[in-house]
Amino acid sequence: MKLVPVKSKDDIFPQFKNSPIEKLFDYHNFFHPFENCKKAEILVGMCMDNRKYLHIPDNFAYILRSGGANFRNNEFKISYAIAIGNIKTFALVCHNHCGMVNLISRKKKFIDGLIKNAGWNKFDAEKHFWENAPRFEIGSEINFIVGECERLRFCYPKILIAPLFFNVDDNLLYQIKEK
Repeated sequence: MKLVPVKSKDDIFPQFKNSPIEKLFDYHNFFHPFENCKKAEILVGMCMDNRKYLHIPDNFAYILRSGGANFRNNEFKISYAIAIGNIKTFALVCHNHCGMVNLISRKKKFIDGLIKNAGWNKFDAEKHFWENAPRFEIGSEINFIVGECERLRFCYPKILIAPLFFNVDDNLLYQIKEK
């Protein structure tokens, strides 16, 4: 798998042409003037990280955020956007420097932060970390998001699901060329 920059409309993969994914690139990477959107055209699933936001018009997208763009156990929210919002396109966006990568390296900071900021005791903070960190650890951002797309394509076979990458260093969206 590799990242493919989108510097012009010609760079957009054929499967995303004339779709809300192309519009997402138009708005975010190319700062295309916003249209007046009457309803959402796309579901965007992305990390809860505060360093990134999408340059898109109001009402263009349903947006779900979860650490590492990990949407396991969030399928009902995805299903809602598809069933009630008539969404047919889902952009699943990971990013570099994600805090859900190598969680074990943040164990001490996590536990100390719960003790200091939330008033937890050390035993409960450690237990909470060990009960949850393995479930939320994503490994490689790109490998995880491609795997999550494959999983979600199995759940929603009629939905166009695009694995995308947000580079926090240049604030641009990239495509991920899957194997």
